[in-house]
Amino acid sequence: MAALRSWREAVESGDEPARAVVLTAVRFTLEELGILHPGRSVEVRVPPAGAVQILPGTTHRRGTPPAVVETDAATWLSLACGLLTWDEAMAGSRVSASGERTDLGPLLPLV
Repeated sequence: MAALRSWREAVESGDEPARAVVLTAVRFTLEELGILHPGRSVEVRVPPAGAVQILPGTTHRRGTPPAVVETDAATWLSLACGLLTWDEAMAGSRVSASGERTDLGPLLPLV
């Protein structure tokens, strides 16, 4: 949580957050998403920081999952904190979402 707070403070003050802070904040929020919405039917990817599988339904084990959401770290953290809405991110082509159940709007923000 400290990394997420540090990231947000840096962004709001116009500073560039440290890479380690960004990666830690992304991993923390992905872990939270997985805890709040367990399952294996949708994979959320934020390269290079990490990925998590969420939501009950079709279980994915190998290869490309049937439902994938991918975005960059800054967009993901903005979504997780409520600084950006899902609709804004999609409209701005800041998120790639393919497959069923990839609308994460109802699941965000996390904090």
